[in-house]
Amino acid sequence: MIMSMSLTGWIVLGIFVVVILIQLGYYLLVFRKLAYYTPRPKNNSQEYAVSAIICAKNEAENLAMHLPGVLVQDYQSTHEIIVVNDNSTDETKYLLEEFQKQFKVLNILTLVQEAQGIPGKKFPLSMGIKSAKYEVLLLTDADCVPASEKWMQLMQSGYDKGIDIVLGYGPYIRKKGMLNQLIRFETFHTALQYLSFALAGQPYMGVGRNLSYKRELFLKNKGFASINHIPGGDDDLFISKVASKSNTAIMIDQEAHTLSEPPLTWGAWMKQKNRHYTTAKYYKPKMKFLLGLYSGSGFLVYPALVAAMILSCWWLALGIYAVRMTVLAIIWKKAMKQLNEQDLWSKFFIFDLWMFLYYFIMAPALIRKPEKKWK
Repeated sequence: MIMSMSLTGWIVLGIFVVVILIQLGYYLLVFRKLAYYTPRPKNNSQEYAVSAIICAKNEAENLAMHLPGVLVQDYQSTHEIIVVNDNSTDETKYLLEEFQKQFKVLNILTLVQEAQGIPGKKFPLSMGIKSAKYEVLLLTDADCVPASEKWMQLMQSGYDKGIDIVLGYGPYIRKKGMLNQLIRFETFHTALQYLSFALAGQPYMGVGRNLSYKRELFLKNKGFASINHIPGGDDDLFISKVASKSNTAIMIDQEAHTLSEPPLTWGAWMKQKNRHYTTAKYYKPKMKFLLGLYSGSGFLVYPALVAAMILSCWWLALGIYAVRMTVLAIIWKKAMKQLNEQDLWSKFFIFDLWMFLYYFIMAPALIRKPEKKWK
């Protein structure tokens, strides 16, 4: 049957093989680095003075729920918690003042004027960083809560000689329903990429829910000056600019995670993801190519599989596909265990199919004009 295939059949099969080889290259050369990651022994056990920074705009409800988890961190060394109250009109001011009476580590920075021409949260975050007393900055959001009281200690422990950036993981809280699983899988899949590429010496982003870098690095690179015109990018575009193979580490200990409430509706999630993806067009050309090649080849897997089964040799096409799925299943299982998302693995085949549709849905966001405000 193979020898009797038409020229079209051979071409279609060849395209399918190339697509699968590209996918295997990413999984075996890049993503396996996170799946099999073991932290290296540190040269020293120094504990750093830490300034944790949270920007809040009308976040009274979230602060009431989540800020205590930051304030009660089990960290004996010098530290402070800075909350930047960015022109809030709700009860944020009074809530923070009440917290400050009980927790002396809390410092409140109140902004009463909007920054003209600087959309997003980069201006309040910049003000928080400039007011920070200590060199190691630890960033999270008002709607996040540390997974444990060891969050601050573990994130700062990622620093070693020459390290200026520590990338963390910020999963969403587990809830019932398929939407929650899709949201959590997409968050895992994004982390699989940025954490693996960082381990491969190509760091390109972090997530503002759980990110640390040194104040000197921020000031030396003039902060967000080069991306102030872009609403987003305070985490991914800034890290893309300043991160390198030698100055970036990761911290994926489960107790170092920060947890967020997931969107509860499909529309809310799509709006959030569309906002995030509008910054991808500003990535460095090399990373745009590498990420585009991965997502593009992933999108083509199933169309190419169907075409190869119809126009060439169906059992050979299925066999090649089975090789990819075996590698994918192994890498995902180990990486999900690393990030405490192992309950998702039982649906890995469904999630792989879902990614085909997800790429199709998200494609317009790459060319859409970004929003000008942040919540």
